[in-house]
This record gives sequence, C-alpha cells and structure tokens, in this order.
Amino acid sequence: MVRNEARRTALADAAIEVLARDGARGLTFRAVDTEAGVPAGTASNYFANRDDLLRQAGLHIHVRLAPDPAALERVMAAPRTRELVFRLMHDLRARMLADRAGYLALLELRLEATRRPALRTALTETLRQNLAFNIDFHTDAGLPGGADTVLLLYFAMTGLLVEHLTTPDVLTGHDIHRLVDMVVASALPD
Repeated sequence: MVRNEARRTALADAAIEVLARDGARGLTFRAVDTEAGVPAGTASNYFANRDDLLRQAGLHIHVRLAPDPAALERVMAAPRTRELVFRLMHDLRARMLADRAGYLALLELRLEATRRPALRTALTETLRQNLAFNIDFHTDAGLPGGADTVLLLYFAMTGLLVEHLTTPDVLTGHDIHRLVDMVVASALPD
C-alpha cells in the first residue's frame, strides 16, 4: 500500500464527507476519489477494500471529533467544579456541531456495523476505548462525580446530539444550550 499519510488522511476525510452525505451505500472508491479531488483509482491504492475504507474512516472520525489538546489544556486549568463539567459538555456539543459531517458519518458507521461483523468489532473496540478514556479522564482529573456520571453524560449527550443533528425540528422551541445544562444538572445534581 502507498504510504503518503497526508493523502491517506485526505482520502479518509473525503470518505467521512461521503458517508455523511450519501450514507454507507454511497461510499465507493470512486465517490471518495471524486470528493477528494484526486484521480480515479487513488483510494483503491490506499485502502485494501471497502471494509478497510470503512474501518479507516471510523478511526479517523475519532481524530476529527477529538478536542484540540491545547484548547483542552486551557479549559482544564480551571478549578475542578461542577461548572467545569458544564463547560466541557458545551465544548463537546460545539465540536460535534462544528463537524456535523464527522458526527453524521459516525452514525452511518454505527448503522453499517449492524450489517458488517468486522466493522462492528472494530467500531465497538474504538467506542469502548473512548468511553473508558472519558471515564478515566474525568476521574483522574478530579472532576465531580465518578464513572456513573460519565456514563449518564455519555448516553444523554449522544441522544441529544443525534436528535439535534438528524431531526432538529423535534427540538423546535427548546434551546440547545439549556438542554445541555439540563443534562449536566441531571447527571451532577447540586
């Protein structure tokens, strides 16, 4: 396989955009080449097959959606209070909305994983590692609450983001900032 990592990243980004726009069925090497603006056949030089393309896109989504380390360091300079957890959840919401295609592509991969056992295994491992990392980060940082708090925040924020990004009219009349505050307040009562 070709080892130009910048090109591989550009192709993975293109795959994410295709997944978000056209769904898993629309994810073809040709569609990725077109989205990336590269010659036909380029993606097939970087990914062994469609399963490899899906798996690599899944791994890259988590890179795209991760917080910027320098920004996270600045936020974490604050005292470890309940207010910091509110800030972290609002930052999470902002990141997911800023990369709408990345989050929608992740949802597409979740659906596709129900039909592809190898993808399900890979995606499950990645999501499990991310959840464990979030629990460890929260507890190691000395944030209020514990593992159960992180679990409640994870599942509630996931549901809120899915609703907001896929069927936003359901939330008409509800302020997304207030909803995030309600989620955190429920997971971390005074």
